[in-house]
Amino acid sequence: MNINNQYSAYESEFTQFLKQLKQQKPDLEEKQRQGRALLWDKEATSLDDQARRSASLVSQQAYVYQNKL
Repeated sequence: MNINNQYSAYESEFTQFLKQLKQQKPDLEEKQRQGRALLWDKEATSLDDQARRSASLVSQQAYVYQNKL
């Protein structure tokens, strides 16, 4: 008996839920892509911006609550 044939018709409850959700809300994946683009897909910063940002950083001591020695 081939194990693949035995369980090929099985679908988990989660898979069924996702299929049902996608049928109810066909634009769901597009909204997810838009949300991801809003938070994560950013334009690359130019070398000038990177240099300006690194030059403007203020050095900080290792433990900020310690009195300065």
